[in-house]
Amino acid sequence: MTTTGDDRTTAMTGPWWWERWRGAALDVGLAALSAAECGAEGVSFARDSGLPAPVGIGFGVLAGAALLIRRRWPVAVVLISIAITPAQMGVLLTVVGLYTLAASELPRRITGALAGMSMAGTLIVVMVRANQDMAEGSPTIGSEFIPFFAVTAAIGVTAPPVLLGLYVGARRRLVEGMRERADSLERELQLLAERAEERAEWARNEERTRIAREMHDVVAHRVSLMVVHAAALQAVARKDPEKAVRNAALVGDMGRQALTELREMLGVLRAGDGAKKERPAEPLPLAAVGFAAAAAASRMVDEDGPCLAELDELVGQSRAAGMAVDLSVQGEPRDCSAEVEQTAYRVVQEALTNVHKHAAGAKTYVRLAYRGAEIAMQVENEPPPEAGSDAQDARLPSGGNGLVGMKERVTGLGGVFVSGPTDGGGFRVSAVLPAAAVALG
Repeated sequence: MTTTGDDRTTAMTGPWWWERWRGAALDVGLAALSAAECGAEGVSFARDSGLPAPVGIGFGVLAGAALLIRRRWPVAVVLISIAITPAQMGVLLTVVGLYTLAASELPRRITGALAGMSMAGTLIVVMVRANQDMAEGSPTIGSEFIPFFAVTAAIGVTAPPVLLGLYVGARRRLVEGMRERADSLERELQLLAERAEERAEWARNEERTRIAREMHDVVAHRVSLMVVHAAALQAVARKDPEKAVRNAALVGDMGRQALTELREMLGVLRAGDGAKKERPAEPLPLAAVGFAAAAAASRMVDEDGPCLAELDELVGQSRAAGMAVDLSVQGEPRDCSAEVEQTAYRVVQEALTNVHKHAAGAKTYVRLAYRGAEIAMQVENEPPPEAGSDAQDARLPSGGNGLVGMKERVTGLGGVFVSGPTDGGGFRVSAVLPAAAVALG
């Protein structure tokens, strides 16, 4: 078998044009045998031509040694064999030269033309030699058999090496093609494996981002309300014990709700890990990566998450924390997909949390509108009261990820999210979601 391209260059370990030392040794041996044959036949050629015997022997040795270049210049070897055919020498040279020519990658028209010339030369020489023997009175066969004998000899010397060379060349090219296809398939599989690893890493990153967003929404809102109530509790503990008791009860309720939601999320994560451990380790097809990513993205949405029916309770919690919140709903309420309702709830929840953090005590308006094929929501607050009021004593920290998380949620479902300050000094958060979730990659 041979190699192609860069592999051919790296595979060449033999001298000169030979790929291997084994091939060089074979050609040297064939050239030696051919030189010996042609040298021995050169004696009779010199006698018939009236030349000195050393000249005929030297001519035969040089002609037979041409097999040394059969791999590099097969056409030249065949032409030399055709040229010395009238001298009745070089049978081995002819056979090996035609085989090498047919097995090479040269165009088949060149192989056919040179094989035809060699066959015609052999046919003519055999017929002439047979007629000369008959004229000299030493016929080996009858005159009527001379054409048949000549044709048989010409075909016997020419056809077998050509057919064998064509077969070997075709088989060699087939093996090279199969090797190239195998290398191409290996490269494609490697590329697919790299892409699958990238997609798996992307799925893991998406899952981390989604979990972080869920944790932020749950913890930030509940803990913010707890801090607000704790600040109010500190302010009224001595002045109004009854109100302090109510605030303490609210703080406890908020803490229990936060723990419950965190426990549910952690339970989902642990359940997913347990399912993976129970299953035996098996290689997954590449297509399963996409399904795993989709399942990871929707795992917690399938759980009992918040919905728009709980919006009154959410607003009531903010009112209980001292925020003046006005809720208005336009249109006929209807059931939407779980992802849409959860996203809408989280947007309102995070917007109210931001009001607690950055504009405590400000009048806030929550508007929800059911339209034809979409749901619109808006949370707008007025400017916060002047610094130094009791509403500013909570001093809630900000992580800076609330607006980013809201935008990711809304745009991930094919919606539109806009936020920014108002002309009156307040802040507005607006979002529009399709009634049916449209997952965007």
